[in-house]
Amino acid sequence: MGGGGSTRRVTFEADENENITVVKGVRLSDSVIDRMKEPSSPSGRQHRGAGAVNDEELKKRIAEELALERARRDSEAQKRRLKQEQMYVRDEFGKLLERERISSNEHLTRAILRERAATEEERQKAQRLAKQVEEKERELKKHDAYYKEQLARLEERSAQFYKVTTEQYKKAADEVSARFK
Repeated sequence: MGGGGSTRRVTFEADENENITVVKGVRLSDSVIDRMKEPSSPSGRQHRGAGAVNDEELKKRIAEELALERARRDSEAQKRRLKQEQMYVRDEFGKLLERERISSNEHLTRAILRERAATEEERQKAQRLAKQVEEKERELKKHDAYYKEQLARLEERSAQFYKVTTEQYKKAADEVSARFK
C-alpha cells in the first residue's frame, strides 16, 4: 500500500453525488481519486490530457458493464422467483386436485352406498310383492276349488231336484189323466 510503485491498473467512475467513486464494486473518496489522478512523474502529466478521454470512455464502459451485470442479476433473480412461484402454484394446484379427488371419491362413495341401499330396498319390495302374489294365487286356487266343489254340489242337487220334480210331475200328470179319463 505504501510508497512502492504498483503496476496494477484500476478503473473507476464517479457516482450520482460526485462524492464517492465505485471501482468495480469498491467505493473510493474524492481525495483518493484525486491522488490517483495526480501524476507522480513528469511523464504522468503528459498522459493526463489523454487520460481524461480514456477516463470518460472507461466510465462509460464501466457503467455499461455494471448495467449489464445488474440486468443479468435481475434477470436471474426474476427467473428464480418465477421458478419458485411456478413450484408454489404447482404445489397448490396439486393440493387442490388432491382435495377435489378426495371430495369426488367421497361423493361417489356416498352415491354408490345410496344406490346400493335403494337397490336392496327395491329387491326386498319385489320379494314381498312376489310373496303377496303367490299368496293371492294360492287363495284364488282355494276359492276356485271351493266354488267348483260348491257348483258340483249345486248341480247334483239341481239334478236330483229335477229328477224328483220330473217324477212328481209325471206322477201328477198320470193321476190327473187317470181321474179325467
